Amino acid sequence: MATLDAQPFRIAVTNEQIADLHQRLDNTRWPPGQVNDNDWSYGTDLDYLRDFCHYWRHSYNWREREAGINRFDQFLATVEGQQLHFIHQRSPHENATPIIITHGWPGSIVEFLKIIEPLSQPEKHGGSAADAFHVICPSLPGYAYSPSATAPGMNPIRVGALQAQLMAALGYERYIAQGGDWGAMISTEMGRQDAAHCIGVHLNMVIGMPPAGEDDPKASLSEEERARVERGEAFQNDGMGYFHIQSTRPQTLAYALSDSPVGLAAWLIEKFRSWSDCEGDLAKSYTRDELLDNIALYWFSNSIGSSTRIYYEMMHGDMSFDRVEVPTGAALFPQELMNAPRAWAEASYNIVHWQQYSHGGHFAAMEQPAELVDDLRAFKQVLGV
Repeated sequence: MATLDAQPFRIAVTNEQIADLHQRLDNTRWPPGQVNDNDWSYGTDLDYLRDFCHYWRHSYNWREREAGINRFDQFLATVEGQQLHFIHQRSPHENATPIIITHGWPGSIVEFLKIIEPLSQPEKHGGSAADAFHVICPSLPGYAYSPSATAPGMNPIRVGALQAQLMAALGYERYIAQGGDWGAMISTEMGRQDAAHCIGVHLNMVIGMPPAGEDDPKASLSEEERARVERGEAFQNDGMGYFHIQSTRPQTLAYALSDSPVGLAAWLIEKFRSWSDCEGDLAKSYTRDELLDNIALYWFSNSIGSSTRIYYEMMHGDMSFDRVEVPTGAALFPQELMNAPRAWAEASYNIVHWQQYSHGGHFAAMEQPAELVDDLRAFKQVLGV
């Protein structure tokens, strides 16, 4: 079995970095007033962003939030020449099931801060020792403190292979792969590529194609399924501008977002508002501190530019469409950007667990942590591990 030289890691932002951030926030040149009536139809609302960034400058306490992340065990390790930053929180229960949970964009490992302890110490959170997981949460290459790749090709297929090797090097012969957004694609790849060790794939975003050869693939869908598909179609039509930029000219975008904390906040906040189950009011789903934890991690690690490259790499590289035979579970939250009907998903996955929830959106671990934890426990029971 491979061995891993994993060095302990703690996030340690310098006072100089914080002072630089404050100076940039103080010196922001704001755009002229907006033409719409505060409905975000043109993008991030000016009044909201001014207030948000005033809070960031004068009330947000990074040192407290940094300590909150650092309460979890973090490491840096090199896998096939690529350095990876990851949380590795082992359960006190030695026979716990290993699970690797992978984030997407515009998220990060801070998405999972609410679920790590309930998964690794279930008896303190309404569960039993039988529900325990050893939890691994990697930062994708180019995100946070995982440096970006030095050569082209770091697409989901490649990341899936690296993360499978990471699990092997950590000594885990059997594990579950979980994720949404890019994490869903990468977890899928781990199931495809490492079926000898990946015993289950769990997704909170399920991508599936309609069956070929049907005049109206939606004709056989339930009303709820049809609405879910049409939500995905609406997103494709009106919400993909960021995708086209990041998949074609990510480097051009990087200069602006790496230089302006207000620009970075605007770029990310708009996605959290649009993709969450918050009815247009971010406060219904998140505190400002939770939103800023994610934004600040991008800012202090200077990783927003490199984080967008995975879009380019996917669109300019190989893609796999082979069916995943590993047992697969799905947790469907109603305001997710896209979730395939079960019949469509079953063409691509060996679905053994399928659960729909009444609330929640794209960032399930932040929005509905208890439901996601319960779903992972239920999936674990289905797998019999």
